[in-house]
Amino acid sequence: MLEIAFSSTRNGVKTCVLTGRLDADSYEELDAELEPVLASGVTRLVFDLTRLEYISSAGIRCFVKAQKALKGAGGETSILNPQPQIQKVFDVVKAIPARNVFTSVAELDAYLDAIQKKTLRDGDDR
Repeated sequence: MLEIAFSSTRNGVKTCVLTGRLDADSYEELDAELEPVLASGVTRLVFDLTRLEYISSAGIRCFVKAQKALKGAGGETSILNPQPQIQKVFDVVKAIPARNVFTSVAELDAYLDAIQKKTLRDGDDR
């Protein structure tokens, strides 16, 4: 069983909290929930995996699909706090760049602050 919850945070970052199992029985539900979010123009999507217990290759495809959609629009996805068994799957398939995996909200916030500062700095150069 998979529970999906979305929230918006500062700077227009959308967070998707996943609880339970993301596998062949639940990936279609996540794909369906992500479709309107990805179509909404969001440029940063964080998947909070603190409560995700299991992921299969079907689940990994959901992340890759979201990553491709956002990358095409100039955005990106990030993974927050994957549990050891989830991190091991990511490590094995190398589907998500390691630079987009964070172990805490503080680490993610520092990264987002740096991106925002860089964006503001680059805007001043124009």
